[in-house]
Amino acid sequence: MAEEGSERENGGLVAMDSMESRWVFQDEDETEMEDDDEDLGLRTALDSEDDENGEQRLIRTGPRIDSFDVEALEIPGAQRNDYEDFSLGRRIILAFQTLGVVFGDVGTSPLYTFGVMFSKAPIKGDEDIIGGLSLVLYTLILIPLIKYVLVVLWANDDGEGGTFALYSLICRHAKVSLLPNQLPSDARISSFRLKVPSPELERSLKIKERLETSLTLKKLLLMLVLAGTAMVIADGVVTPAMSVMSAVGGLKVGISGIKQDEVVMIAVAFLIILFSVQKFGTSKVGLAVGPALFIWFCSLAGIGIYNLVKYDSRVLMAFNPVHIYYFFKRNSTKAWYALGGCLLCATGSEAMFADLCYFPVRSVQLTFVFLVLPCLLLGYLGQAAYLMENHDQYGQLFFSSIPSGAFWPVFLIANIAALIASRAMTTATFSCVKQSTALGCFPRLKIIHTSRKFMGQIYIPVINWFLLVVCLVLVIFISNVNEIGNAYGIAEIGVMMMTTILVTIVMLLIWQINILIVLSFLVVFLGVELTFFSSVLWSVGDGSWIILVFAIVMFFIMFIWNYGSKLKYETEVKQKLSMDLMRELGCNLGTIRAPGIGLLYNELVKGIPAIFGHFLTTLPAIHSMIIFVCIKYVPVPVVPQSERFLFRRVCPKSYHIFRCIARYGYKDVRKENHQTFEQLLIESLEKFIRREAQERSLESDGDGDTDSEDESSSGVLIAPNGSVYSLGVPLLAEYKGTRGPITEASTSEEVRPEPPSDPTVSDTEHSLERELSFIRKAKESGVVYLLGHGDIRAKKNSWFIKKLMINYFYAFLRKNCRRGIANLSVPHSHLMQVGMTYMV
Repeated sequence: MAEEGSERENGGLVAMDSMESRWVFQDEDETEMEDDDEDLGLRTALDSEDDENGEQRLIRTGPRIDSFDVEALEIPGAQRNDYEDFSLGRRIILAFQTLGVVFGDVGTSPLYTFGVMFSKAPIKGDEDIIGGLSLVLYTLILIPLIKYVLVVLWANDDGEGGTFALYSLICRHAKVSLLPNQLPSDARISSFRLKVPSPELERSLKIKERLETSLTLKKLLLMLVLAGTAMVIADGVVTPAMSVMSAVGGLKVGISGIKQDEVVMIAVAFLIILFSVQKFGTSKVGLAVGPALFIWFCSLAGIGIYNLVKYDSRVLMAFNPVHIYYFFKRNSTKAWYALGGCLLCATGSEAMFADLCYFPVRSVQLTFVFLVLPCLLLGYLGQAAYLMENHDQYGQLFFSSIPSGAFWPVFLIANIAALIASRAMTTATFSCVKQSTALGCFPRLKIIHTSRKFMGQIYIPVINWFLLVVCLVLVIFISNVNEIGNAYGIAEIGVMMMTTILVTIVMLLIWQINILIVLSFLVVFLGVELTFFSSVLWSVGDGSWIILVFAIVMFFIMFIWNYGSKLKYETEVKQKLSMDLMRELGCNLGTIRAPGIGLLYNELVKGIPAIFGHFLTTLPAIHSMIIFVCIKYVPVPVVPQSERFLFRRVCPKSYHIFRCIARYGYKDVRKENHQTFEQLLIESLEKFIRREAQERSLESDGDGDTDSEDESSSGVLIAPNGSVYSLGVPLLAEYKGTRGPITEASTSEEVRPEPPSDPTVSDTEHSLERELSFIRKAKESGVVYLLGHGDIRAKKNSWFIKKLMINYFYAFLRKNCRRGIANLSVPHSHLMQVGMTYMV
């Protein structure tokens, strides 16, 4: 009894702690009751979850008590950052890792920027050099520093960066996802934070309403996100090709007799080594190469200062932006062509944002401002100073400007830095692919987590080797650095433009800042990026079209997967089983109930999946306890373990059927084996049943003197599963006239006011113990995973394009992708599979 008393006390504490009011968005007709309840005939005045177009309002509220969401009330605090409370030594190590992973790409841009730039606009005099340098300096200041470091990095999703992190941030504040599996309970995850009202809130709500009600805008937003992600993946191909080819090309300066074919073969060998060591992870490789990249940045600064002193310090005039005007005036169209080469100085900017999942935001910002940017500026100034006296040396400018005594050491560190630069975008590609997979826009692939301490540091073997193959094709067939540089510019500027548009939406919808600031950001940066894009697109016919085709292929892979997944989900929702059928079958479901627990995996968050009926007609018996398990990714980086599982009863108590939604953030690590998963699930189910019994007992104590007819009017709601909730809780106060349960099993669990409170409590305790005992016995009998492989086929009267996309492309992707159950490593003896085909 002491233990039971403590449980009640803890339950009370949870209720008290969670009574703090907060602001949330609520639909006009939003309720917390499932479609299952509607099918049972227990409709209420506000039971209209399917109404997606309800007007929204902002209300201050306490916790919303729901039998499907009691566990989400357990941990009200936000998540602790993985990188807090580090010692000084640990912070220094982290700074080296940041250099090694995030800044390699932008750090190696001096290897090729001036070479590509002046190959398109040949040097006619010193003014061209100063004008070109001024263009590079202000591009560095405008895009990497002002746009990314000072603005875009603040648009991270709890430390997560990249195109899909921005999309998930928008999805969390507006229902813009095309996959209709959102639940109101998702908004009460502790890491799911919403903005407190502000004077600009009205404008934000209007934008939110417009986004939610317009299917065209939803599709357009998704297209932008998919296009940006495709460009990031393309960037992961062209970055290694460009960096390694430029670094190895320095051999032409050190060894006069070397041929281009030999340079290409050496670059191929380096690329194979690079992609082979990716599996060792970001922490190990980042720590190993961090000091090397620190030496590289110091070398850039040192060589730059040396050339400034030795050759011509007049290049400092380039900080006057008027020289950009003179450059365009002297070179006209050629200066516009040169913009494609100038853009290369800003490559790696997106990697800073996409790789945020690996390191803290402050670490990235401070390292760039106080180390990376000054060294880059000095490096470019030194190269321009050398070029002032050697106009014809722009082809291999960096290596030509190195003092002769330091050539080979700098050549060695330059090649190491080039390999590091290649990793920077590859790791960003892994992050984007994982995020897009979690949000239903990329086929499931095997993901290996390479760090036990830091989640988010991942390696995807299929993507790694795929990038290697395409990269080798690019290097072998387009060995010209200038052509590869143009392809580089296409991939880089494409994702930059998508980021600008998405950050603008974040500013309007979430940050809610002054409209003039938002318009200034959009006009300035999108205008500059469109100008750069027009330059690189004009040269697309010189071989860089390959990378554009690759990005288009990746876009269509993601689009087809998202389109097929959406059709499959909508079809499953339409064909779910009715509760009338379940009542007709009875608690034995029209078959034999064998001891054990059956975990039926499906993608539905509501209703009984049609595949369950297939199991009933195919199998000679069904388990005594059935749990519908839905693995759902919600648009937050991390879901706390204590908030992982949501439960509710699907049918009356005697049926022993539950629904469980296992919620994961897109940054969560799913490494638990099936035994651990089962243990966590059963523990959460028992906790749910205890909470349910506690609430029933507490409510029966408080309402013992009232009759049953007055329960609804006196502020009590009897849920379909027999639970009783106080209508004094905000958001439940509008439930009026709720009818009592209609089934015999549920009626037996109803709270009866006539008997004294003690016998009622005693009956509740006995009922609780019986059910917990039933669960334990079922667990001892074994857990079986019931997998329903639902495939889709286009109807015969469908359009040809739809048949092609669904019957061939989507079917091929689904056949070759990783099954969702693969993450749990379930032995085959515990699996039971049934196939089903839906016509769409």
